[in-house]
Amino acid sequence: MSKNKFNKSWMRNHLDDPFVKLAQKEGYRARAVYKLSEIDENAKLVRPGQVIVDLGCAPGSWSQYIARKLGGQGGHPVNGTIVGLDILPMEPVEGVHFLQGDFREESVLHELEALLEGRQVDLVLSDMAPNLSGIASADAARVEYLMDLALEFAQAHLKPSGSLLVKCFNGSTYNEILKKFRETFVTVTPVKPKASRNYSSEMFLLGRQLRHSCA
Repeated sequence: MSKNKFNKSWMRNHLDDPFVKLAQKEGYRARAVYKLSEIDENAKLVRPGQVIVDLGCAPGSWSQYIARKLGGQGGHPVNGTIVGLDILPMEPVEGVHFLQGDFREESVLHELEALLEGRQVDLVLSDMAPNLSGIASADAARVEYLMDLALEFAQAHLKPSGSLLVKCFNGSTYNEILKKFRETFVTVTPVKPKASRNYSSEMFLLGRQLRHSCA
């Protein structure tokens, strides 16, 4: 009974959420787009001509935002290259190359490299989050694992001047994740955009300019 009440309460709050309503009005697939748009407006991350990779891109609102920002609407070509990767399927987004699969697998990386045609990446985005079990230690380990994957991907593919933006959570592993970011990037900025719900420990880390590049 309490679970049903919780689900109904969550749905009511979700439908009343101004960012949900705005996403529906503006044709975005998820309210998460406004987290990226606020960060981008402040940090000027997305610029014409860039090569951008969106990890864990489904359902696609971040890819939609990038494509629109780079001019990819109404049949117009995107001024840049956008690649979205996810193990889940995603409805096509105009101007976005979508690869379904696990980016740790060689076959998916080969597809990515074929699309990049030898180019390094300007910006890596990750809105990935693990399926939470409710067991704090296990969930913290899963969060840290996803951060490690995003960091490894960035080190392998970013330009030395490139940037990585990832979702993380202010929990027991946060300081360790922050330490790894500071070891990897010259500048690291924690961000809590307005579209992140107040009760959530969700936040984002923005790393800029690699200290060492594997690319």
